[in-house]
Amino acid sequence: MEPGNVTTTAEAKQIVEERGLTHVKVGLFDNDGVMRGKYMSREKFFSSLDHGFAFCDVVLGWDVKDQLYDNVTYTGWHTGYPDAPVRILPGTCREVPFEDGMLLFLAEFAGEAESVCPRATLRRVIEKAVNMGFDPYGAFEYEFFLFDETPDSIREKNFKDLTPMTPGWFGYSMVRNSTHAGLYHAMIELSEKMDFPLEGIHTETGPGVIEAAIAVDTAMNAADKAALFKTFIKVLAQQHGLMATFMAKWSADYPGQSGHIHLSLRHRNGGGSAFYEDGSRHSMSDVQLQFVAGQQKLMPEFLCMMAPTINSYRRMIPGFWAPTDATWGVENRTTALRVIEGSDKSQRVEHRLGAADANPYLAMAAALGAGLYGIENKWQPEEEIVGNAYDQKHAEELSLPRTLWESAEKLRQSAAARELFGDEFVDHFAASREWEVREFRRHVSDWEMERYFEII
Repeated sequence: MEPGNVTTTAEAKQIVEERGLTHVKVGLFDNDGVMRGKYMSREKFFSSLDHGFAFCDVVLGWDVKDQLYDNVTYTGWHTGYPDAPVRILPGTCREVPFEDGMLLFLAEFAGEAESVCPRATLRRVIEKAVNMGFDPYGAFEYEFFLFDETPDSIREKNFKDLTPMTPGWFGYSMVRNSTHAGLYHAMIELSEKMDFPLEGIHTETGPGVIEAAIAVDTAMNAADKAALFKTFIKVLAQQHGLMATFMAKWSADYPGQSGHIHLSLRHRNGGGSAFYEDGSRHSMSDVQLQFVAGQQKLMPEFLCMMAPTINSYRRMIPGFWAPTDATWGVENRTTALRVIEGSDKSQRVEHRLGAADANPYLAMAAALGAGLYGIENKWQPEEEIVGNAYDQKHAEELSLPRTLWESAEKLRQSAAARELFGDEFVDHFAASREWEVREFRRHVSDWEMERYFEII
């Protein structure tokens, strides 16, 4: 049996037995989209498939540096950080190519933890789409930089004067991808074997930067694939003596790194595209217009789900390929939402706001949920932008928050977010972003030292 054919508990047990594995890998994704997991014995895995297992809920109560939030109610010292129930998802079975037949299964929090679990949050939004008569489809595009560094060397250098894998600005370079063909082929092979196949991969503008487009799939599968892509590209890079970063902006000298999301809806039961209408302006159906309106109107309120770190906001500056207002246009890469005119198969909208550092599950939940909310309320978008959006003045309500703290407050106050994602999720995630800002404020930056130490 092949991993891609596994859909049931019985088949998950069968493939483990066929391979003679004593252990399998089980992983899930935390608040920030970081994969956490373990090797699990075959006996424990089989039992967990039938009955679930327990995972310490601290992974929903700490940050990317394993520091404990002090401002959330779901978990903390006040609860004693108990185990939370977790379900294994047989249909997520993957082979780990460099571990001699090892299998990986994704898991998802259950019980009370389900209300704040990122993957479960997206699942609830997808269920809403289904109840509205739609099947949502999506695809992620990521930009990431590769460095000729190791986890030790970047710390020895204090994250300064790092050496990119390749020098200069050389987008879409056939020289670079041919010279480093072995690495490109390894990324393509990894993506095929782990079932996040790439539609395209090329150099972007900047030293050592690559853009990869993951093939379209159903919304949940697309988010799973994006989360696994980010995790295992980092693994592959380190195995090749390199390091990959998905930071939104690691240098003031180069464009930031995006995590664009392409989205479309199809009518359930084979009814065709809900976005495409032959003969209409830009082939946009009323449903797509309402979807775009929802994304546009709610973008300021949902921003911290798309731009969840302090660093995310370094990227959103004019002229560096990142949106600065909640605008939309047709085939316009200066706007936050780019409608792509096509056919029944290809009509879609690209949400260009998201940074590469976003949790794929939450970014997809925000982009999809906002669009569904627009359909539900029959909203209409503002006038489309023609030309350079950076050079035009936009309505005040289209202005996006400029800091993570402001974004967290917008989410906390959003009635639409509470309706779509639940009070528990909104309160928990907003608090986690406030924690992130407080952690940032505790630290003295190099800029402050250089600016003030001697002169002020």
